[in-house]
Amino acid sequence: MSTIDVNNLLTQMRQMSSQVRSPEVAFSSTAMPSATPAAGGSSFGAVLRQSIAAVGDSQAEAGRMAAAFERGDKGADLARTMVAIQKADLSLNAMTQVRNKLVEAYKDIMNMPV
Repeated sequence: MSTIDVNNLLTQMRQMSSQVRSPEVAFSSTAMPSATPAAGGSSFGAVLRQSIAAVGDSQAEAGRMAAAFERGDKGADLARTMVAIQKADLSLNAMTQVRNKLVEAYKDIMNMPV
Protein backbone atom coordinates (compact mmCIF):
# COMPACT_ATOMS: atom_id res chain seq x y z
CA MET A 1 0.00 0.00 0.00
CA SER A 2 1.38 3.39 -0.94
CA THR A 3 1.55 6.34 1.42
CA ILE A 4 0.50 9.91 0.72
CA ASP A 5 2.75 12.88 1.44
CA VAL A 6 0.42 14.87 3.67
CA ASN A 7 2.42 18.10 3.48
CA ASN A 8 2.40 18.01 -0.32
CA LEU A 9 -1.35 17.33 -0.33
CA LEU A 10 -1.99 20.21 2.07
CA THR A 11 0.14 22.53 -0.05
CA GLN A 12 -1.82 21.59 -3.15
CA MET A 13 -5.13 22.12 -1.36
CA ARG A 14 -3.97 25.55 -0.16
CA GLN A 15 -2.95 26.47 -3.69
CA MET A 16 -6.33 25.38 -5.02
CA SER A 17 -8.11 27.34 -2.31
CA SER A 18 -6.16 30.47 -3.23
CA GLN A 19 -7.25 30.03 -6.85
CA VAL A 20 -10.91 30.25 -5.93
CA ARG A 21 -12.09 33.65 -7.14
CA SER A 22 -14.53 34.48 -4.37
CA PRO A 23 -16.21 32.80 -1.42
CA GLU A 24 -19.60 33.22 -3.07
CA VAL A 25 -19.24 30.46 -5.65
CA ALA A 26 -22.36 29.76 -7.68
CA PHE A 27 -23.57 26.20 -7.24
CA SER A 28 -26.15 24.23 -9.11
CA SER A 29 -29.48 23.60 -7.44
CA THR A 30 -28.49 20.00 -6.74
CA ALA A 31 -25.27 20.94 -4.94
CA MET A 32 -25.10 20.98 -1.18
CA PRO A 33 -25.02 24.41 0.42
CA SER A 34 -21.60 25.41 1.68
CA ALA A 35 -20.75 26.64 5.13
CA THR A 36 -19.97 30.29 5.72
CA PRO A 37 -16.34 30.86 4.75
CA ALA A 38 -13.77 32.05 7.26
CA ALA A 39 -12.80 35.71 7.25
CA GLY A 40 -11.64 36.45 3.72
CA GLY A 41 -11.04 32.79 2.85
CA SER A 42 -12.95 30.35 0.73
CA SER A 43 -15.09 27.66 2.28
CA PHE A 44 -13.95 24.10 2.71
CA GLY A 45 -16.92 22.94 0.65
CA ALA A 46 -15.89 25.07 -2.31
CA VAL A 47 -12.32 23.76 -2.18
CA LEU A 48 -13.59 20.20 -1.90
CA ARG A 49 -15.94 20.65 -4.86
CA GLN A 50 -13.11 22.13 -6.91
CA SER A 51 -10.81 19.21 -6.08
CA ILE A 52 -13.48 16.66 -6.94
CA ALA A 53 -14.06 18.45 -10.25
CA ALA A 54 -10.31 18.41 -10.93
CA VAL A 55 -10.18 14.65 -10.29
CA GLY A 56 -13.11 14.15 -12.67
CA ASP A 57 -11.45 16.31 -15.31
CA SER A 58 -8.18 14.39 -15.06
CA GLN A 59 -10.03 11.09 -15.38
CA ALA A 60 -11.96 12.34 -18.41
CA GLU A 61 -8.77 13.63 -20.06
CA ALA A 62 -7.01 10.31 -19.42
CA GLY A 63 -9.97 8.48 -20.96
CA ARG A 64 -9.90 10.72 -24.03
CA MET A 65 -6.17 10.21 -24.45
CA ALA A 66 -6.48 6.44 -24.05
CA ALA A 67 -9.31 6.29 -26.58
CA ALA A 68 -7.29 8.38 -29.04
CA PHE A 69 -4.30 6.07 -28.62
CA GLU A 70 -6.47 2.98 -29.10
CA ARG A 71 -7.92 4.46 -32.30
CA GLY A 72 -4.41 5.12 -33.55
CA ASP A 73 -4.75 8.90 -33.89
CA LYS A 74 -1.62 10.61 -35.18
CA GLY A 75 -1.15 12.92 -32.18
CA ALA A 76 -1.60 10.12 -29.62
CA ASP A 77 1.57 9.37 -27.70
CA LEU A 78 1.89 6.30 -25.50
CA ALA A 79 4.10 8.02 -22.92
CA ARG A 80 1.75 11.00 -22.49
CA THR A 81 -1.24 8.68 -22.34
CA MET A 82 0.35 6.54 -19.63
CA VAL A 83 1.36 9.63 -17.62
CA ALA A 84 -2.20 10.99 -17.87
CA ILE A 85 -3.65 7.66 -16.73
CA GLN A 86 -1.22 7.49 -13.79
CA LYS A 87 -2.03 11.09 -12.79
CA ALA A 88 -5.75 10.31 -12.90
CA ASP A 89 -5.23 7.17 -10.82
CA LEU A 90 -3.09 9.02 -8.28
CA SER A 91 -5.58 11.86 -7.96
CA LEU A 92 -8.44 9.40 -7.47
CA ASN A 93 -6.47 7.54 -4.80
CA ALA A 94 -5.64 10.80 -3.02
CA MET A 95 -9.29 11.87 -3.12
CA THR A 96 -10.32 8.48 -1.75
CA GLN A 97 -7.87 8.86 1.13
CA VAL A 98 -9.21 12.35 1.89
CA ARG A 99 -12.75 10.96 1.86
CA ASN A 100 -11.74 8.16 4.22
CA LYS A 101 -10.17 10.63 6.63
CA LEU A 102 -13.27 12.84 6.52
CA VAL A 103 -15.54 9.88 7.25
CA GLU A 104 -13.24 8.78 10.07
CA ALA A 105 -13.27 12.30 11.56
CA TYR A 106 -17.07 12.44 11.26
CA LYS A 107 -17.41 9.12 13.07
CA ASP A 108 -15.04 10.29 15.81
CA ILE A 109 -17.07 13.47 16.30
CA MET A 110 -20.36 11.57 16.34
CA ASN A 111 -19.02 9.16 18.98
CA MET A 112 -17.90 11.95 21.31
CA PRO A 113 -19.83 12.15 24.54
CA VAL A 114 -21.72 15.42 25.00
